[in-house]
Amino acid sequence: MSNNRMRTDVILIGAGIMSATLGTLLKELAPDWEITVFERLADAGDESSNEWNNAGTGHAALCELNYTVEKPDGSIDISKAIKINEQFNVSLQFWSYLVKSKLIDHPQDFIMPLPHMSLVQGEKNVAFLKKRFEALASNPLFEGMEFSDDPKKLQEWVPLIMKDRTLNEPIAATRIESGTDVNFGALTRMLFDHLKRKHVDIRYKHHVDDMKRTSDGSWELKVRNLDSGTVERHVAKFVFIGAGGGSLHLLQKSGIPEGKGIGGFPVSGIFMVCNNPDVVEQHHAKVYGKAKVGAPPMSVPHLDTRFIDNKKSLLFGPFAGFSPKFLKNGSMLDLITSVKPHNLLTMLAAGVKNMSLTNYLIQQVMLSKEQRMEELREFVPSARSEDWDLIVAGQRVQVIKDTEAGGKGTLQFGTEVVSAADGSIAALLGASPGASTAVHVMLEVITRCFPERMTEWEPKIKEMIPSYGVPLMKNPGLLREIHASAARTLGLSEGMPLPMA
Repeated sequence: MSNNRMRTDVILIGAGIMSATLGTLLKELAPDWEITVFERLADAGDESSNEWNNAGTGHAALCELNYTVEKPDGSIDISKAIKINEQFNVSLQFWSYLVKSKLIDHPQDFIMPLPHMSLVQGEKNVAFLKKRFEALASNPLFEGMEFSDDPKKLQEWVPLIMKDRTLNEPIAATRIESGTDVNFGALTRMLFDHLKRKHVDIRYKHHVDDMKRTSDGSWELKVRNLDSGTVERHVAKFVFIGAGGGSLHLLQKSGIPEGKGIGGFPVSGIFMVCNNPDVVEQHHAKVYGKAKVGAPPMSVPHLDTRFIDNKKSLLFGPFAGFSPKFLKNGSMLDLITSVKPHNLLTMLAAGVKNMSLTNYLIQQVMLSKEQRMEELREFVPSARSEDWDLIVAGQRVQVIKDTEAGGKGTLQFGTEVVSAADGSIAALLGASPGASTAVHVMLEVITRCFPERMTEWEPKIKEMIPSYGVPLMKNPGLLREIHASAARTLGLSEGMPLPMA
């Protein structure tokens, strides 16, 4: 090991969308700060952020039914939908700022306009969808949403889904044109190209083996070069752990009390991708259904138009799978080595509580391709097995912790920031809506970890994100202004010219 300790201001662990976003924000707020990035793979955005490892939905709660729940009195709780929509609007504003400032080019390479739809069958589900539509449609954030239970209208919206369909029960859908398909892999690579031009030190094929506090409160990381095997020590005042499924192990190595008692449960995803261009051309939307009983929220079935490598694709899924790995490129020992004395009881309690999830995962793993095709045919009745292939998507580690509401061993579905009391280190855990809300989440990291800087930085933050600190649902004028600006800058309106590179 080298005896030299290399010092920097900020270390980012993991070259995914979260580190890319945080690094870009910090370079705008504190351009003189030195930043070093460590990534164990050979390139940026190759794990969870990769375009084939996630659904590419710009999550704004426009179509995801699990963000709106029916309360015991029959009313629909839209609070989570409002929260996620507001957070996605923060991302849109930041991306627009980057393009307008010429920090990144060609927005059409990472974001495309695409209608978002919810589709349900059965009398009870149709009644739920109509109530959901009525609760959302009057809110400025969901302006333009349409509802229909008329098969002729649905034929116009989703011809592939309605083709050869036997209508023996009610069917209904909502549709909103302001949805997006986002290629988070492409965006991640664009942001790291920008950071490289800003002289950020990005080290691929480098693995963080360990970390510890130094006497002055900084963090010393033991980093191994995976090509040469050499080990170096790097010291920084602030460390961000944005390593996807690998974040939990690194958080545990930090030893901070805020990381105690937290466990993780990995769930993998499998998608079906259409290999027939004629079929791909018959569908143009992201269409979300309802999760089956016992299924985790991230397993809501959906039929998605995707734009990857400037080519239109069609995916269906996800089917849940199980692997003890915390990363697609991880170790089979990841799950067992994450169990520590401080989270053992929490993990055991979660196992007892989630037997239905365990059974569901076992059933999903055992599915044959033809059984998966039968699930696809609930969306596309005319689907032929030879037109569809299976692809394995990324690993997602769901957070397990003790909560007041859920008690011991509660499985959390969402994204969570864990930070030290002194703000010297922060880690991002969890999954969806993840990447879609990356800018909001990284602003939360900055607020928590650099509170003494916020007064100084606020004007710049408001330049990048005009709605910063303002609830958009209560300011429809600002919301429309932001949407119009994003549409022009990012090319999100039909017939509107894309910005010049």
